[in-house]
Formats: sequence, C-alpha cells, structure tokens
Amino acid sequence: MVSMDAQEDRDDDVESPELIRFREEWREEVRQRKGARQTDLPSQNETSTLPTASSGSGKSDANQPTVRSPSHLGLTGARALTVSRGETQLGPTLARAVGIYRSAAQHEQQGLLDDALRLYRQAFRLDPNVDRAYFLEEQRSQQRATAPSVVGNRSHQKTASIEKAGLNTALNFSTTTRTVTDPQTPGLLANLIADFPRNLTFVYDDERKGATLNLIPDELLLRILRSLDTTTIERFATVCRKARMLSLDSLIWRDFVYLAYKPPQVPEVDAIDAIVTSHAANYRQFYIEHPRLRLDGVYIAVCHYVRRGASEYAWIDSMHLITYHRYLRFFADGAVLSLLANEDLTPQSVIPMLKPSLRMKGFHVGHWQLDGSAVHISNLHSPHDSPPSRYHFQMALALHSKPLGRWNKLEILSYESVNDEGEILPLALRHERPFWFSKVKSYPGYH
Repeated sequence: MVSMDAQEDRDDDVESPELIRFREEWREEVRQRKGARQTDLPSQNETSTLPTASSGSGKSDANQPTVRSPSHLGLTGARALTVSRGETQLGPTLARAVGIYRSAAQHEQQGLLDDALRLYRQAFRLDPNVDRAYFLEEQRSQQRATAPSVVGNRSHQKTASIEKAGLNTALNFSTTTRTVTDPQTPGLLANLIADFPRNLTFVYDDERKGATLNLIPDELLLRILRSLDTTTIERFATVCRKARMLSLDSLIWRDFVYLAYKPPQVPEVDAIDAIVTSHAANYRQFYIEHPRLRLDGVYIAVCHYVRRGASEYAWIDSMHLITYHRYLRFFADGAVLSLLANEDLTPQSVIPMLKPSLRMKGFHVGHWQLDGSAVHISNLHSPHDSPPSRYHFQMALALHSKPLGRWNKLEILSYESVNDEGEILPLALRHERPFWFSKVKSYPGYH
C-alpha cells in the first residue's frame, strides 16, 4: 500500500503541460534578446570590447586588444569600417573618399584652393564622414611611426596631436591635448592650464543635463571662433576650461595679427615675421603685448580750463569752467581725422559725423605712422580751405595700454605748427589731457 506522502512526491515530479510551455517560451524570448543585442552592438554609441575567439577553444583570448566601436568616431554603418584584431580597415567607398580628401589637403597646402575645394566636395559626396575617417587614419599612422620611441616612456607622454599639414591653414585639431610646455601658452597662463585635465568637455551646471556643444567637433568650433572678434573670443574663454583651451589656438590669433599689423602699424610688411619671432612665435601674446592703434573707435581727450569772467562789482570774481574735446580717428590706409570741438557739441553728436567729408571749424586731416609705441601725425590741415592755408600741424603721441592689451591711451608729447618754408613752431599744451579710446560699433576697424 502506497502512502499518501509518496503519492504526492510522485505527482510533484510530473510537470504540467502549462509549465513546460511557459519554460520554452521564456527560453525563446531570452534567445531573441541575445540575438538582438548582438545585432545592435556595432551601432551603439558607447565604447565596446570585441573579443576574438581563439583557434583551439570557445573562450575569448585575454590578450586580444580592446577596440573602440566605429560609431564612437561618427562612422556608422557596415560600409564605414571593418574592425579586425584591434585595427580598422576602410571599406572600398570610404577608402576612395579618404584618398581624395588627402589629395585635397595636399592641394590646399600648395595654395591650389580651387582644386582643393573641388576635391573636398567630391570626397564628402562619397561619404559625409570622410573627414573623421581621414583624421583616424592619420592618427594611426602617427602612432605606428612613433611607437618604437615611446614604448618605455608611455606613462609620461601626452596624447599626440593630429594636426596635419594640409589643414594648417584652416584649423588646429585636438587643441585640448596640447602639452603644458607648448610655447603657445607661456608664462602665467601655462602655469594655469598645467592643472587642467587632459580630456576636457563642456558641462552644464546641472550635471544631469548634457552639453550641446559636445556634439560639435573641435575643428568646427575653431572655425566659428575665427569668425568672431577678440572681445567675444575672450568672453567665450571664461565659460570653462575647454573654452579657454580652444581660445588659445594659434591660428585664431594669427588671423588677427596679420589683419591688424600692416603698414602704417609696422614699418613694412616683412617686418611682422621678425617681430612675431621675438615673442616666441606666440600670436596671441604678440597681439596683446605689441603696440597697435585701434581703428574700431575714436580717441577722445576731454580738456578743461578756468577763465576769469567780467563782473559789475569789484568785490565779486566771476570764474567760468570751459570744457572742450579733441578727437582723433585713425584709418587703415594711414589717414587720420582730428577735430577740436567745444562743449556745445557732445561726443554722442560728433562721432556719427566724424568722417573725411565733415565740414567744420577745427577739423583737420593728416597722416599717421606708428613706430614702436610712438605715434607720429603729420600734415594736419583743413581739407576745405580755399585758398589752402600756409600752415599745417604735426603731433607726437605716446601709445599706452591700461589694462594690458587694450592700447587705449594716447598721451600728447608735442604739438607743432609748420609753415610752407619748413619752419617749426612749438605750440603750448597747458590744458591738454590724454586721449582715451572709445569703441564705436559702426566703425569697421581692421579690414
């Protein structure tokens, strides 16, 4: 006779059809999920490890290198890259596009800009991500070339820059990976950025949010910065450390240097290279420290003096405070406008009409030359006098910068009258005051 307990154990060992069907459905669902995950793996935006199976076993080889997903570089799709044993191989279409892109970069370096532009367009038609693939290939070539010399010293070196000759005239790639000994960041600024992390990114105050600027490549941000003025660039640099590193790119400041320092700012065009060399080839430092006259505004001197007035009573002294303004506006072609105006004409009313066509008493036109920090103004005359005056004027001024880099102060050293025979008569400067620069948005500045 079988006991009741033994009967219950026998019933538990027999699985019901519903339980069997549920188990099979669950296993099938797990297999489908694994298959979907393996299918989607190459298109993920995160760094992934692709193990390679060893020849003798089903286990992955622990010595195989870790490979970054091609989509991490912006190269999505099976046609973009083939990943094999830690190396990337370009597909046929992308390889052809990279070759055309490399040829375009060489043409740009040689100054053949029309041919370079045509080749760039052809390369991007073949693959919109050809620029990223080109930089990746060039970086791998550099790493293979420098690998023997860095084997024993790898932990003390910075990330290699992938700035290439073909793009030296257009952008400076991987700015944030410069070493702290880079001559482009000397002095106190070098000490400041020495503590910056190697990999810099833009972040919001709220770390839970992403920064949209991180989606823009560094080379594109540099192109945008090169289209801005110096004030805007320096304000952008105060946002974060990544912005500061981008703002130090030498090509940005080289554009400003060659745009601003032309005769009569410097004695001759060829002198600019020698002067830049004296500043350790640092264009930003040169632009800040080397004197230059500002053309994007006007220099204004506010002068005062006291004059005794007439009084009906002997025991009353009447004194009058007289105010007048001197204006100097400089142009890139060497012309300068000088205006002496009384207090009836405020700067707000004078600045819009301070042009070569102005007709007003006290208005003169002349020529200027900058020699170091000394400004020489010659042949100041009234352009509308008929007949022309027998006299003209000349001035010598000293250019100063307060604070550094503004070049916003002109101090009069001498003011002289010159007649037709060349005789020079110094004029008194009892009430003169220094000129201070005021920026005017409507003035074009350097061009």
